Amino acid sequence: MSELARWFDNRRTPFELIERLFEGDAAQAGGIKVEEVRDGDSLVVRAELPGIDPEKDVDVSIRDGALHIRAFREERSEQKEKDSYRSEFRYGSFSRTLPLPEGATADDVTASYKDGVLEVRVPVPSQPPTPPPSKIQVTRG
Repeated sequence: MSELARWFDNRRTPFELIERLFEGDAAQAGGIKVEEVRDGDSLVVRAELPGIDPEKDVDVSIRDGALHIRAFREERSEQKEKDSYRSEFRYGSFSRTLPLPEGATADDVTASYKDGVLEVRVPVPSQPPTPPPSKIQVTRG
């Protein structure tokens, strides 16, 4: 069965099909695989980032209502044997931008890294803040 036939086999919605279509390309072309879950009053985002130094190679920021994760990886390996030498390297930057729920701010956001997984916790208010009403002056004439 072809890959395309398997996509349609499970009766997915058109949006799921489009997302699945680009899913493989994103992972290969430098995307970051993530998992988003709600844990009480927090949004928890876990991102797969194996083989990096989180203190040097990861940038996490919040702006324009979105969480931005950027990472850089550089790996080198060498094999020296009696009559041969082999050297490989792999490097690149990876990024992912995720929209945040309304009312989420950069206040009290935490990020930790363990066993190749970056975890970002974003507090989300249960009720989005309502802007104060603004009175507009009405003039005669």
